[in-house]
Amino acid sequence: MGAVDLDLHVLVHHGIPYTASTMALDPVQCLLAIGTLDGRIKIIGGDNIEALLISPQKLPYKFLEFLHNQGFIIGVSNGNEIQVWDLENRCLTCSLQWESNITAFCVIQGTYFMYLGDENGSLSVLKLDAEKGTLLTLPYQLTISSAKEAAGVPFSGNISIVGILQQPSTSGDRVLIAYEDGVMILWDISENCVVVVHGHTDFLLKGEELSSIQSTSDSAMVTKEICSLCWASSTGSLLAVGYVDGDILLWRIPSETHLRNQDTRQLSNNIVKLELSSGERRLPVIVLQFSTDGTSNNDHGGRLFVYGGDEIGSEEVLTVLNLDWSAGIDKVKCISRMDIPLCGSFAHMILVPKLGGMENTPAAAMFLLTNPGQLRVYDIASFSDSTSQKTKSEVILNKFPLTIPTADPSITVTKFCTLCNSGDRNKVLSKNGYDKRIKETYSFFENVKWPLTGGVPSGLWLDKDIGVDRLYMAGYQDGAVRIWDATHPNFSLLYVIFGKINGVELKNEISPVSALEFSTTTLCLAVGNDCGLVFLYDLCMSNISEKLDVHFVGGTRGEVHTIHQENEDFHCTAVFSISNSAVKAMHFSESGAKLAVGFKSGQVTVLDSKSMTVLFHVDNVPALESPIVSLKMGVMHNVNAAIDGSSASSQGSGDSADVLFILTRNSHVIVTDGVGGKILYPNAIHPPKDSTAISIYVADGSHFSFGVASENHPLEGNRTSPVTCDLSKEASLHPVLLICCEDAIQLFQLKSVIQGLSFHTKELILPKPCCWTSLIKRKDEKEAFALLLLYQNGVFEIRSFPNLEVLEEDSLSSILRWSFKANMAKTASSCDQGQIALLNGSELAVISILAGTNDFRIPESYPGLHDKVLAAAANAAANQSLFQKRRAGSAPGILGGLLEGLKRGKAAEERVTSSEAGPSPQSSLTQRLENSFSKAPFSTSPSASLSDEQLELSIGTSDDIIIDEDLPTASTPSLVHQTDWKEKTEDREREQLFQGAKTDVKPRLRTPEEILAQYKFGGDAAAAAAHAKDKLAQRQEKLQRTKERTEELQNEAENFASMAHELARRMEGKKKWWKL
Repeated sequence: MGAVDLDLHVLVHHGIPYTASTMALDPVQCLLAIGTLDGRIKIIGGDNIEALLISPQKLPYKFLEFLHNQGFIIGVSNGNEIQVWDLENRCLTCSLQWESNITAFCVIQGTYFMYLGDENGSLSVLKLDAEKGTLLTLPYQLTISSAKEAAGVPFSGNISIVGILQQPSTSGDRVLIAYEDGVMILWDISENCVVVVHGHTDFLLKGEELSSIQSTSDSAMVTKEICSLCWASSTGSLLAVGYVDGDILLWRIPSETHLRNQDTRQLSNNIVKLELSSGERRLPVIVLQFSTDGTSNNDHGGRLFVYGGDEIGSEEVLTVLNLDWSAGIDKVKCISRMDIPLCGSFAHMILVPKLGGMENTPAAAMFLLTNPGQLRVYDIASFSDSTSQKTKSEVILNKFPLTIPTADPSITVTKFCTLCNSGDRNKVLSKNGYDKRIKETYSFFENVKWPLTGGVPSGLWLDKDIGVDRLYMAGYQDGAVRIWDATHPNFSLLYVIFGKINGVELKNEISPVSALEFSTTTLCLAVGNDCGLVFLYDLCMSNISEKLDVHFVGGTRGEVHTIHQENEDFHCTAVFSISNSAVKAMHFSESGAKLAVGFKSGQVTVLDSKSMTVLFHVDNVPALESPIVSLKMGVMHNVNAAIDGSSASSQGSGDSADVLFILTRNSHVIVTDGVGGKILYPNAIHPPKDSTAISIYVADGSHFSFGVASENHPLEGNRTSPVTCDLSKEASLHPVLLICCEDAIQLFQLKSVIQGLSFHTKELILPKPCCWTSLIKRKDEKEAFALLLLYQNGVFEIRSFPNLEVLEEDSLSSILRWSFKANMAKTASSCDQGQIALLNGSELAVISILAGTNDFRIPESYPGLHDKVLAAAANAAANQSLFQKRRAGSAPGILGGLLEGLKRGKAAEERVTSSEAGPSPQSSLTQRLENSFSKAPFSTSPSASLSDEQLELSIGTSDDIIIDEDLPTASTPSLVHQTDWKEKTEDREREQLFQGAKTDVKPRLRTPEEILAQYKFGGDAAAAAAHAKDKLAQRQEKLQRTKERTEELQNEAENFASMAHELARRMEGKKKWWKL
């Protein structure tokens, strides 16, 4: 055994990280991501699907965003490193170190582009090359000086960008840039111009009094530092901005409709100021988020979620404002206000749309993250039930449904064990485990489906032929016990045992669970509580009947009650009430027929789990005045020879018996006969000075060659090899006893212990206090080969056994980014094959210490984090939606066709003939943005002007005919130059249409010679007619092909839409994607 055989790594992780600080949501894939302060990203989906991504650097994430439906998540750390994580492969695809401090970040959803704002006020564009796995910096970069110069705002130095928002319903062309000094610029990417600018001059603040919200009409407004912002409408026509001084301003922002139908000068006057408190000193508005109200006219109202803005020193709450401005932005009303108290300090919040909802769908739930690592869920539909100012949190608050609940009530003790997957009883347990796994997920709210359904279960998880290999058990403060199938990385709940017997009232039955023990042979579970009760459960009932017997044993008296079985897969077979002292330790014999129980009072009782009787008690022993901390029961051969000190060879081969080893907290060891409770040696083995004991182990010593160290020569912790002296070969045939204490480890020959000899074979003085230990065995081997120690500073140490030499050292901080807590050792557990289960807050982690082992069948058993079937259906639905929007537009008339021919000329024919199947709307968006971002702003495009030949009007050809295509529209320029731009465009079109003639005179009638010269037929009318006839025939063929292709595309789009609707319907019906 060497260091090369060891590899401490995380196998399983469940729960919310203790250091959670930010969140992100993929509404298409229905996945939630949680970023932490220590460089981790937690992914949560449905069916207990969870994953943990650990960054190489232990730095907080300040920005976290999914690439919706693309299978990637982007994280920006405090060290300004941009990380791209591949969800399908659960790995870091690429990273990019940014030179300046990143202050704003935004992904252009539906593409691989993303905006980045820095402390210098520069807006940069990045692109993810998914095929090559690289992150590219594109040439497009808008500096603050260029942006403010274009906006006509004085430039006073570099100021950081605090917010970047893509304006909805603008096809990605417009982005709102918010600077720290309060200036906001709506920028058109395709036109490289300012659409509107706000915040740099005085504005008229309008609005009437708003219920509990104050409104002002001050005309003077000084520069205000922006803290947060969000869109407050589905079309991007209203912007909510939070400021450092606690104010909230609603700004009217022009959308495409406003630019065409309204006087833009009036828009700048539509500003409303909201004040959550009238105090002079208010908290900054840290978070703003908005959800439409779901009505038909959802652009005139909704809910604004606000964190901050209250008076300094007031109770920390999250405020929800139900606003309505159907009568105009200057007449906005607050219908209701709700203050939600926080359970801990605020970390982050996110709104979750309805399941299967598209863009701008009203939110169905809200996830609220508070410190430390507490995630709660609110049903937004219940907000409408509250019309008063009072808090209604008790109605709407729900706990986030963790796979492993660890709090309220808290876990008090755990057990992690490996099963031998054979025998009829194991088959019954495996069938129960499969039935539990395939059950449908539940609705968390009464009328709302649980929104996190993402991920695809692995094929192994769905394979009914795979049995239950591992169980994880947890006892709780309320007396309940939960048992999970831990065969796969995503644990599934098997049983919930509440510690009650139907129809029978037990004294102190609801008491914290203090000890758990499980027999892998009989599949019997023993549960002990703080009041001294011991429950025995049969977890594998092959014959379930309605009425079953339960044995109640108290002291020497026993009763049998017949109870009604409520369709449970487990059965309580017996309840023992032996002592009023808390149960501290339990251990089954190898056959599972006997159970040793140790109490806090020092008493030890051995029970017969088959006959449901008490075999014997061990008490009234001076050494047993301290609480019992560990028990071990094993079969020892030649036990009489060991007691008498005679040779083993002189005894019969059948001389074997159960031996019980008892370890107290003060490190005293008592050895008794496992049949009648006779103490084999009256004097207890104990160290020279009292030490706090942790655990005791009995290991096979047949292959070991020991040395002896006297009590006067203990082994120091810093020695690399122990002091030894040879023993006889006969002595090495006996098992060994390992005693682990906080400050030392002692190794005894079992024969010497039974004979009452107190000298140890080895002793190791530990360099620091230890709190938990475990012996590790290789799979399918009975001999232990390593000892794992967990120190009170969170350091793991692996030592060889029995030599106790250090092989490997690591820490919780480096493996899991955890800090050690005092009660962590109480809930730690391990199985023999080197897997350790640890709890920290609401987190459960399983760590493997062995290299080259794969008991969890990773990566085959990992669930998928990116559903490709769902991704294809969602893309098809999105393309169908965009296709229908295009079809709904007005078709170009004859004049529109002529103008299109003037602008594009023969380029249209080349486009049609080169590709019969046009690109999808999303790919068109990507290509258009690619063209815009491929060059720096204000640079001259080489294809900006068309040649005279391309502008030629070809009346007799098919080049000017566009079938079912929208009118070409240029992106809207700056409001200041909008009128001039329209006039210039109209003049240019008139000049092209009338071929240079002035538009204020009557068109000139051309001669036949001029017309013939125009079309280059040399005056030959027959040739011109034949040419026109050929062109008409070609046009007819093209029209026919276009019609056929259009019908084909429409049929395909309808098929995709039908598939998408069917997927959405199944998802709403709580079906799994893997059932399709």
